[in-house]
Amino acid sequence: MQTDLRTPAHPQAELSRLQDELQMRDQLVQQLSQELFRLVKGNNSIVPASPQLSEQHQSEMQALREQLRGVEQQVQFYQEQISERDAEIYQLRQTVHELTDRSRMLEQVVQEMPGVYRQKFAERLAPIKEKVAHIQRENRQLHAELQSVSYRLAVRNRQTTHVDLPSFVPGLGGKPVIPSFGDA
Repeated sequence: MQTDLRTPAHPQAELSRLQDELQMRDQLVQQLSQELFRLVKGNNSIVPASPQLSEQHQSEMQALREQLRGVEQQVQFYQEQISERDAEIYQLRQTVHELTDRSRMLEQVVQEMPGVYRQKFAERLAPIKEKVAHIQRENRQLHAELQSVSYRLAVRNRQTTHVDLPSFVPGLGGKPVIPSFGDA
């Protein structure tokens, strides 16, 4: 009898099937034991009438013993399989438990991730904001200095270049004449 030792797709169903088969084998062993007991008890009380009958009983007894040994071996094999499956189920449950815990931990990390990123971004952005504010202050100061220097240069240029501005010449009748710039 060959059995398929591959890992079943549904270990619980396979375990249930093996337990049913083991129970059926136990019933067969019980029946064989009762039959064997009945035959042995019957042989002690009844003296065989002929040597052929005795040989027939002995051959039947031998066949029953062999059958009983075969059933006992099958029972032992199935018990070992059940033990292996139980160990495998226990290991799978442990693995499921560990993976469930890890999944929960990862889910928590994923939920905390936006807050962590905001905090890290704010930490990185703070020195940059500070530098930008410093540059803006420096820019305003330089701009003010530039305006001051431009004003001083304009005043100095005006004094050195003697720019003639239009003057008001008193005209006829004592009224000042406003120069005309043409059709401008």
